[in-house]
Amino acid sequence: MTRTAPDSPPHFITTQNWSIENLTTLIDRARALRQNPVQHLLKNKTIALVFFNPSLRTRASFEIGAFQLGAHAVVLEPGKGAWEMAFGDGEVMDGAAEEHVREAARVLSEYCDLIAVRRFPMFEDWSLDRRDHVIRAFAAHATVPVINMETITHPCQELSHAMALGDRLGELRGKKYVLTWTYHPKPLNTAVANSAVMIATKLGMDVTLLCPDERFALDERYMNAATKNAELSGGSFGMSHDIESAYDGAHAVYAKSWGSLAFYGDWEREKPVRDANKHFIVDEAKMARTSDAVFSHCLPARRNVKATDAVFDSPRSMVIEEAANRLHVQKALMTTLLGVAGEIR
Repeated sequence: MTRTAPDSPPHFITTQNWSIENLTTLIDRARALRQNPVQHLLKNKTIALVFFNPSLRTRASFEIGAFQLGAHAVVLEPGKGAWEMAFGDGEVMDGAAEEHVREAARVLSEYCDLIAVRRFPMFEDWSLDRRDHVIRAFAAHATVPVINMETITHPCQELSHAMALGDRLGELRGKKYVLTWTYHPKPLNTAVANSAVMIATKLGMDVTLLCPDERFALDERYMNAATKNAELSGGSFGMSHDIESAYDGAHAVYAKSWGSLAFYGDWEREKPVRDANKHFIVDEAKMARTSDAVFSHCLPARRNVKATDAVFDSPRSMVIEEAANRLHVQKALMTTLLGVAGEIR
């Protein structure tokens, strides 16, 4: 039987399945845990952290968070210290995979109270990657709550970002928010960008997706979600390719690189387009056009490629505090999914 908090979804795969009220409650709980971090609310509980891809903040914050809650985290890396896995229904497993998710998810459910999964897309065929089949397969076969530690969205990052924005800006409704594409020498996942437009529009902000041209638009699923969120929250959502007007009067600037879905899997064709847009770097001149905006990035970030040193090191930068929030929001998430609402003191 899946163990969840009342009125909460059984899993945390995407914030789109959570009301803004429930997300706000999570963030408030995270703030309480930030003030009093060591709370053995999950004493003798266990969480499996399944990493198909590298991690620094996500792994450290989940492991340390579990420890501070009195729980134990076990890290599994399929293809390294754990068996490679298969995910397809009816798949003939005559390749490298020794384990199928049907068994893996069910066995881990017998051992653990929570399962968290990190699996990036394969960057070959977006029509396949957009199905998010790995995390959804775990959710389908697990009998305990499953947490998305980043696939084609990054909902834990969303929570920490929203928490930092609220800490810095107070009331977020009506504030101008710019998610700007930035150059990177290789194409990256759209996960953080997808998540950023969803959470900022849920919070009632006036959101601009700034990118070189329409080929860098996000998948229609997330563009549509952002539009719907804005309608419900009283905010707005639009895409712009004009740097100056996008920055003018902004209250928050969020920088992120992502690969163009128009060239997905054909990155050599994308490269000259990407290389021609290095001027999207966040610099002092662009930030000077804002309304004393806060700046952030999810990390890791390439300095003086995505943003200049002066921007990263500015008093308006909330990069470090946003990353620090990962510890607190994930603790709030783990306790909420397990229905542990004990007093934080």
